[in-house]
Amino acid sequence: MSQPRINPNGALKGKNALITGASRGIGEAIAARLAMEGANVVVSARTAESGESRLSGTLHETVDRIKRAGGQATFIKADLAQSVERERLVEEAAAAYGPIDILVNNAAITYFIPVSEFPEKRFKLMMEVQVYAPFHLSQLVLPSMREKKQGWIVNISSGAGLHPKLPYTRRGGGTVYGMCKAALERFTTGLASEVYDDGIAVNVVSPGLVDTPGVAVHGLINEATKDRVQPIKYIAEAVYQLASADPKTLTGTINYAEPFLKSLAIEPAELV
Repeated sequence: MSQPRINPNGALKGKNALITGASRGIGEAIAARLAMEGANVVVSARTAESGESRLSGTLHETVDRIKRAGGQATFIKADLAQSVERERLVEEAAAAYGPIDILVNNAAITYFIPVSEFPEKRFKLMMEVQVYAPFHLSQLVLPSMREKKQGWIVNISSGAGLHPKLPYTRRGGGTVYGMCKAALERFTTGLASEVYDDGIAVNVVSPGLVDTPGVAVHGLINEATKDRVQPIKYIAEAVYQLASADPKTLTGTINYAEPFLKSLAIEPAELV
């Protein structure tokens, strides 16, 4: 098997991609995959340097990973809970490489607390970062996409957006997270219908259980769930496929990464 590499003349040559929540985990993997196809990648998160988070991974490391492989990348530290920070992010990303062609809304802040105990402050923060930030960032990139008559928006969701089914378990705490993802999915299909005539695709990738620093800190991988862990390359590949497909034929869809790739008979690429 050949080694993964950056192809500067790949399918995304000349495209400018903005990926949020890309200091580690899924966002980092997506950034690497899009860079492999020649995209100019802007990554954003709150953690730029070591020591700024209790979790491993930084924006600096994500950019270094891509540049070492020969790709184009830069980072912009931003707090997506703040409207002014979202506006600055899009302005600086466009200044770095040009108007955004591909927006990947991956950033999240999550608390697993039962509804009866959920603090209002944390509820509002989750809704701001996981629902309103993707909404606002999409608003900010749509004008340039409309001008080009082309663009791709990919929102990262979760199976938590599906309704719970009987028999219910006693374990609680995921209701607000599920609310956020359900809202994100409905936003995706609605926006897709609004911008279809503008040549802009809007889709969802819903990962399986992935071994990332964020998942680890919440203890979501255990004896009962370890057999469901999915390689991160599946999510990165699914995002790439959606970010390079014809907006007229693939838009307004909710895709579960592994089944989606199997339906296309595509094996995920190894990542640089």
